[in-house]
Amino acid sequence: MTRMTGTGLSPTTTTRTRANAGAGLLLLGALLTGCGAEPGEIPLSEIRADTPSAAPDAVGAAAGTPAAPAVAAHNGLIVSRAYLDPDHTTSAIVTVGPDGTGERQVTQPPDRARDDRPDWSPDGSTIAFDRTDPQTGGARLWTVPATGEGERQIGQLCDNGTADCTNEDERAPAYSPDGKQLAFSRSWGALDPAGKNQIQYSDLYLMAPDGSNVQRLTFLTNDKPYSGEVGNPSWSPDGKQLTFEYRTGASGQPANSRAVYIVGADGTGLRQLTPWELRAGDRASWSPDGTQILFTTYPAGADNAPGGGIYTVHPDGTAIGALTPAPSDAFYGAASYAPDGRSIVFAQAPAGGTADLYSMRTDGTGVARLTNNTTGRWLSRPKWGTATPPAAPGAATPTTAPAAPAQTQPSAEPQSQEQDQN
Repeated sequence: MTRMTGTGLSPTTTTRTRANAGAGLLLLGALLTGCGAEPGEIPLSEIRADTPSAAPDAVGAAAGTPAAPAVAAHNGLIVSRAYLDPDHTTSAIVTVGPDGTGERQVTQPPDRARDDRPDWSPDGSTIAFDRTDPQTGGARLWTVPATGEGERQIGQLCDNGTADCTNEDERAPAYSPDGKQLAFSRSWGALDPAGKNQIQYSDLYLMAPDGSNVQRLTFLTNDKPYSGEVGNPSWSPDGKQLTFEYRTGASGQPANSRAVYIVGADGTGLRQLTPWELRAGDRASWSPDGTQILFTTYPAGADNAPGGGIYTVHPDGTAIGALTPAPSDAFYGAASYAPDGRSIVFAQAPAGGTADLYSMRTDGTGVARLTNNTTGRWLSRPKWGTATPPAAPGAATPTTAPAAPAQTQPSAEPQSQEQDQN
């Protein structure tokens, strides 16, 4: 991935971020009691799960269905990323109704810019996303009202060219359940001199939605540069924990793999949630009752390669179960629970085809196709929110996606070789 150069933290932000980083290192040092590590000297190999992750259940078996919330939430609009051109050089954020109708583009990216990784504010009024600059290759965080007017960039951490922020990149914003914080991934530093294009440092951060009060939450790459990249945070419903993806590089342990991790919102309790063999990645999704976590697996190779699947796991790392058939010749992308906890929306594409949005019940049954794009727009990374879909004159507003008894396959068409299409 090409990275942005020539950026740095402003003096005020630098002081605030370094102070918070020091506090976080002390928390992590306390977590690893008995290893004798000092802050800043904790090897990646010693950051392990509190208990071993469970081996997956029989692949293809249905996982337990999470209980519905006591008060059913409103299933509103689904937000997604969609490419605007057949070569997949420009992408925008779009919304669709819970039944897949009424697709609407809500961001207006410049030519060859990529808007991606959207997330809803808890009240459904605002969408946070990242935008990759076509000139620099660096991503920054933005927000846009659900109505689509007034998109704006959140104040970036780096702006004055200091060494701290070379190639600085900010991605995957995620609102906390109370709407008072955004979690996001930040990468920075030199690129791997061995020519692997791996960034030097990458970790999880928190800040207020206006860009203030920045805090570093994880330190996975602090002592071992070029080992991997952190991304795609997701909050637990009670706001006390976050999941995120850790994707290792050539020098990682193990090399070139990926897994879902979990950490407390205060930086404690860091542990690996899924085994490396599953290659879990992208943004996980918590069930509204907090008992299940959805995640997607990806085979080695191109990010859009077929052969992965959608799974669930308990927050303690036990009872991993598959919701989708395996082995599979389809591509599966990120999945998201509906606000009422009764349905799941996810991206899927047949081998050689283009991705569309589908829904299913929380036990993996009742798969229904929601969108039917024939122009290669590659709808993916959906997040189900509470925003009310605009109703057509005289029509009732749907509140849940229909569940079809069988899946309808998309029409086949060539896939772009663009990486990171999950």
